[in-house]
Formats: sequence, structure tokens, C-alpha cells
Amino acid sequence: MKNLLNNVEEVLLMGPGPSCVAGPVYDALGVYTLGHLDPYFIKIMDEIKVLLRKLMKTNNRLTIPVSGTGSAGMEACFVNLIEPGDEVLILINGVFGTRMKDVATRLGAEVDTLEFEWGKPVEPAKVEEKLKGKTYKIVAVVHAETSTGVRNPVKNIGKLLEGKDSLFLVDTVTSLGGINVDMDGWGVDAMYSGTQKCLSCPPGLSPVSFSERALEVIMNRKTKVPNWYLDMSMIVNYWEGNKRAYHHTAPINMLYALYQALLLIIEEGMDSVFNRHLENHTKLVKGLENMGLEMLVEPRYRLPMLNSVKIPAGTDDGDVRSRLRNEHKIEIGAGLGPLAGKIWRIGLMGHTAREENVERFLKALKEVLKR
Repeated sequence: MKNLLNNVEEVLLMGPGPSCVAGPVYDALGVYTLGHLDPYFIKIMDEIKVLLRKLMKTNNRLTIPVSGTGSAGMEACFVNLIEPGDEVLILINGVFGTRMKDVATRLGAEVDTLEFEWGKPVEPAKVEEKLKGKTYKIVAVVHAETSTGVRNPVKNIGKLLEGKDSLFLVDTVTSLGGINVDMDGWGVDAMYSGTQKCLSCPPGLSPVSFSERALEVIMNRKTKVPNWYLDMSMIVNYWEGNKRAYHHTAPINMLYALYQALLLIIEEGMDSVFNRHLENHTKLVKGLENMGLEMLVEPRYRLPMLNSVKIPAGTDDGDVRSRLRNEHKIEIGAGLGPLAGKIWRIGLMGHTAREENVERFLKALKEVLKR
């Protein structure tokens, strides 16, 4: 039988994820597999927690990678904190805020929303008005909205919740590792991310972190967490303590890869990594604007790692993306929801955010558009 893996081509991943993976991370995937309760593997688990806390800027003891992609991290946060009838406010300005609403609704929460135009940020003043006279159990927002390229003002929203009983839940799937994330400084109680974006690790794990306040809510639920696989009250016993309790078989080699990916960020220096993303974003935007293309998001709200550019009138969206992939081995993303067919989403995440990749993409796009 023909082995299809022999014909997998190297593609420059410049879409909304996954991102390019560095050689040392690929090497880590091939390290000898250990048992999920092996003493040496537990040492690696403990180091992963330390590195994640550093990158998330938190002291939360329950800071771990969930076995699953970023969507599993989202489910883990909501399923552990919500009980039927809980009042939840979701701030929505893109696909992933909408997905939060869907998940919370499925869990039986009383979901309220505050919606903003896609391509525009959440407005703290309107959030403040919404919060007057009402306390929600959870207020949730996406930090980096991958569907639009907007950076939401999480710090400002966190200030509105200071001294309140509401738990603050934040999606950092696209932002973690690419721009500053300050979980404790912003007053965030539950946070989740993904490995396949700015961490430049293959998809398959979702870093999450819960404050002591959130952990107390989990441990004092009136009802069982409805999802056994993501039940933090049990999983915490595998990731903490001198005697680890088996919950499920961890994806050993994926955890090796995450460990190596986090080490690469720390070794380069977090500020240096953030600056690299910003510098290459600036170069990309300048190149696109020199070609007569227009960005969707205002400069002060743009994400450096996810760039949404408006598709020129009369241009075939699918044809351009197909030619980039087939002729130039470059992948970019399409628009979603109301932005489908209207924008391209160009990723500069993690290992992808390098000058040579920006130059290669701009040259290829210019050639494709000319044709």
C-alpha cells in the first residue's frame, strides 16, 4: 500500500493556524515515549507548568495543558465553571465569541450577549453600561479575535470587574506567545489558549489556567462537571502533588513538543518574541499597502499575528488562495461568517513571523494578483 506521508510537502503556513513548527519541536515529537506516570515524565510535566505560568504571567497553581485543541480548552473553562441557570455575559465581535455563546448555552446557562461589529473592538464603555446593576457569574471575551484580526481591550474590561463577584474568562488562543498576556495583572480568572498558533507547536494541546477563586468555584459545585474528560477537579490530581492519580493517558510526545516550544520562546526572550511579531507585521502591512490593498482593522486595534486584508473588487478569493497554495506552497486563510469572500486572513504566528517569510509571501501575492 502506498504511504501517503511520503508525499507530504512543506507548506509555508501563513493562515490563521496552524503555524510553522521549528525543527527542535519536530525533534521533540520523536523522543522516546515514556509512561504517563513515569517519574521522569512527571518532571517534564512540572517544568511545563512553570513555563506556562511565566508566559501567561500568572501564579495560578492550576496552570496546565488540556489534552485537546484550543476548543477543548474553551470547553474546559466553561464546563467546569457553569452550572445550569448561571448568568453569563459573552462579549462578541467575531466567530469565537459566538462559539463561546454556543458552548455556554449548551451547558444550560442563562446567556446574555453584547455584540459589536466584526472588525471593530469591544467597547469598554458599553460593557460598563451593561454591567450596571447586574452581577454575572461569568463575563467572557476573546483577547485576539482570529476571525477578524482585532485585539480586544482585555485589561480595560478586567478593570470594570475589579471588586465584583463575576469570574473573568478570556480566550488567548491566538495571542499567547505573540503579544503580552498578563493573566494576574488583568484580573483574569480562567484563561485558555492553543499550541498551534504563536506557540508554534502542532495542534493537540490547550494551555489553561484557573485562579484560586475559579478553582474554589469548581471544587464547590452543586452538580458534577458534566464532561468527565475535562473535569478539572479530577485532572488536578494528575498534574499536582507527590502522588499523581491517573485520569487519562496524556499525549506524551505532544507534551514533549509543547515543552520544547515553550523553551524556545523563553530562550529567545518573551519581549524579543513580541517585537519580532510586531516588526514583521509592520513589514507585511507596508508591503500590502504598497500593492494598493487595504487592511480591515484600524491600526491601533490590529493584531500583529493575524492580519485581515480586504479582497480587491473583482478578485476571485478562492482562485488567489488556490494559486498561492499550489504554485507557491503558501497557505493563507479565508474570511468567516459575514466576512467570507471579503477578506484574506494572513497569519504571522510564532516561527512563521520571520522577515524571509513576509518577503516570500508578498512576492508571491504580487505575482498571483498580476495574473
